Amino acid sequence: MDIIKMARELGSALQQDERYIKLRAAQKVNEEDTALNELIAKLQLVQMNFQHEASKEQKDSNRLQELDTEFGQLYNQVMANPNMQAYEAAAAEIDELMKYINGIFQLCLQGEDPATCEPHTHDHSCEGDCCSCDGCH
Repeated sequence: MDIIKMARELGSALQQDERYIKLRAAQKVNEEDTALNELIAKLQLVQMNFQHEASKEQKDSNRLQELDTEFGQLYNQVMANPNMQAYEAAAAEIDELMKYINGIFQLCLQGEDPATCEPHTHDHSCEGDCCSCDGCH
């Protein structure tokens, strides 16, 4: 049993999942949305200008505040775009799926039964070390 081959098969199955298909479709729509891409380019330019100003020895705090305000306004416009909202919703679904899959793997590494372990309902005690945790419930 080749575990890498099985991982590749799982990857192939993920690409056939409706959540993945929905994410890719939303990504394509975003790429074709000229107005959204123009906003994103402006947002990136403002961010670069902010970083440039912030790195100066003699920072202009008024300019930094202006750029911060402009960034916030552009960010809100980007996030208000229906195509971006659809993409964010699809990405959240994929993230949730990946957390679930990774949670199963994590439980298996802890010796749980792969056929029955459930990461979202698994009873665990928090020891404060979040690096091996699948999230607080």
